[in-house]
Amino acid sequence: MEIEGDDRAAVVRRLKRAQGQIGGVIAMLEAGRDCRDVVTQVAAVSKALDRAGFAIIAGGLQQCLLEDTDDSSRQLNLAQMEKLFLSLA
Repeated sequence: MEIEGDDRAAVVRRLKRAQGQIGGVIAMLEAGRDCRDVVTQVAAVSKALDRAGFAIIAGGLQQCLLEDTDDSSRQLNLAQMEKLFLSLA
């Protein structure tokens, strides 16, 4: 499965934003910021990463459903997507 065009760009933007947030969390820790503030930002990063993962899986599911394959291949692809989806839960 390959992420295509606009979907790929959206996921990359989301991951770059999360990368920036991680840098911010590190800076907060190094500056000795309050743990509540740090945990709030860690939660935001976690949510951003989850959303990126779900976007990747959603694109994969869409590709699997649109591919012109036989039913057994489609079932295998869907099973793989389900496993990936559940790994984020």
